[in-house]
Amino acid sequence: MSLRSFGSAAGLLAFLLIWEAISRSGLVATTLLPAPSALPAALRSEIELGFWQAMVLASLNHYVIGLVIGSAGGIAVGVAVAMFPRFEIFQAWIARVLRPIPPLAWIPFAIIWFGLSEAAAAFIIAIGIFWVNYFATQAAVHAVDKDLIELARAFGHRSLPALLRKVVLPAAAPGILGGLRTGLGMGWMTVVAAELFGISGIGQRMMEAAGLLSTEIVIVYMLTIAMLYGLSDTAFVAMQRRLLQWQR
Repeated sequence: MSLRSFGSAAGLLAFLLIWEAISRSGLVATTLLPAPSALPAALRSEIELGFWQAMVLASLNHYVIGLVIGSAGGIAVGVAVAMFPRFEIFQAWIARVLRPIPPLAWIPFAIIWFGLSEAAAAFIIAIGIFWVNYFATQAAVHAVDKDLIELARAFGHRSLPALLRKVVLPAAAPGILGGLRTGLGMGWMTVVAAELFGISGIGQRMMEAAGLLSTEIVIVYMLTIAMLYGLSDTAFVAMQRRLLQWQR
């Protein structure tokens, strides 16, 4: 184990010990701050009752749908804005008006349009992820060396699909992939809030547990979100390295 890894592990262990000590000291009620030692039993109970599996699968379902729609839409519009100046001018004020509106502000419309369904949650998630990918892609494509594009045209790659395939997307790939990675985290931050209004998933289960003062269950699902994000981020980084091997 490297010194850096050892220091990180020691810091985490110290944090857990302090948390355990505060919970056991009686200074804070266990309903407000359950001890870390109470979490494994809470997780086991949730798994045995089938709640944990059902909530994770429900959240993953609309998370993936929102991730795919938001990422694909953001990248497509970002490329179009960067490649076509007239389209950039046309949509500039639309983006400025809509971008500051947080995804959660769309919840009333999501419920009106889709009801309390997975489609509503996916819609809210997609909005947050869309803007992340939109701006990352726009900036990445704008940064592509214009001389490379002219050189590609000189060698006969004059059509838009050819330019995108041969020059623009490969050159902009690091920035686009950076936006996709940021969108992974944005999606998990949004998914729980989208479920707080009765849509099945981790957020709904956390609200139910909080209403019963079962805060150990709330923390179990908070850590579940962290685990899911960590796994997805690790997998994405591995894929990103493979896709960008040509740059090394």
